Amino acid sequence: MQRDIFDAEHADFRDLARTFIAKEVTPFHDQWERDGQVSREVWLAAGKAGLLGTDVPEEYGGGGVADFRYNAVLTEELNRAGASGIGFPLQNDVVAPYLLRLATDEQKRRWLPGFCSGEIITAIAMTEPGTGSDLQGIQTNARRSDDGWVLNGAKTFITNGIMADLVIVVARTDPDAGSRGFTLLVVERGMPGFERGRRLNKVGLKAQDTAELSFTDVHVPDANVLGEPGGGLIALMQNLAQERLSIAVGCAAAAARALEITVEYTKERTAFGRPVASFQNTRFELAEIATEVDVTQAFVDRCITELVADRLDAADAAKAKWWASDVLKRVVDRCVQLHGGYGYMLEYPIAKAFVDSRVQAIFGGTNEIMKEIIGRKLLG
Repeated sequence: MQRDIFDAEHADFRDLARTFIAKEVTPFHDQWERDGQVSREVWLAAGKAGLLGTDVPEEYGGGGVADFRYNAVLTEELNRAGASGIGFPLQNDVVAPYLLRLATDEQKRRWLPGFCSGEIITAIAMTEPGTGSDLQGIQTNARRSDDGWVLNGAKTFITNGIMADLVIVVARTDPDAGSRGFTLLVVERGMPGFERGRRLNKVGLKAQDTAELSFTDVHVPDANVLGEPGGGLIALMQNLAQERLSIAVGCAAAAARALEITVEYTKERTAFGRPVASFQNTRFELAEIATEVDVTQAFVDRCITELVADRLDAADAAKAKWWASDVLKRVVDRCVQLHGGYGYMLEYPIAKAFVDSRVQAIFGGTNEIMKEIIGRKLLG
């Protein structure tokens, strides 16, 4: 189905991203899967190519164009290539809005140039071992000191956690203030008391480094408070819609890729002396998958348009996130079935898609939480 949300400049950017991925990502991704993380060199190459911070003002080294469609193009191309280890979408789609909306001019001068060049890799630390999607249950805390805050606690499932040079940490700073009791503190590499735990051994997304982080009496100066003290939870609520749409964009692209490689496989693979694609059951399965993929893409594209127009609300972003991730789960499962036994072999891209897809319904807020957000809006 023809998509109409992109213009010529987005097409040029897609060509740039596709060329970059073919040269700088695809040849090395298998090794990154074995290593459990990508190289820092690919981040620097991405910065040089102009793929990081497209919406960051030019004065800080960014692209200077506040248009989420460029973010969507890069996410789609990474998924098209099966490049599940690259943390660029986290940097561009999730962390960038916090820095652009909340950082002081001094903080922007300090952090954004390295953010755009790939010299500063970022992460955001919300989830804790005992809280999951329950942000108000956060126990990581910070108490006031003479010239800043003393941070203590632990975070888990942190994407880019091992490689990150700058981590936005959500901490409870006033246990009696309810939703106004949380603050965003920026912890930088090398701060005493900031430790990285083990690189987590995940089912999929093997090249994407995911880590446990711990903070023991970490002194965070006032100059590293992001936004207003007490405004952390409100900032999270304002930025989660884009994060969830970013997940939906990736899921829609991954589902389309799974369909594409399965169509090609069924044309080439034979059973009982004829191509698998010639069986009616195969055609029916592919027809149903293609319909789900197109319908999902149409809704995700509408959400992208709404975000660009600054009209996307939390409930619609939640719809996109849970629906697209659920469709992806169904699509890759059916595509594995159409591959037969080969679909279970990791040298086939559909098997990697299968293990990479499962977490999409969990991170960014579980799909159960997404439905709760939607239900609350419906019922007032």
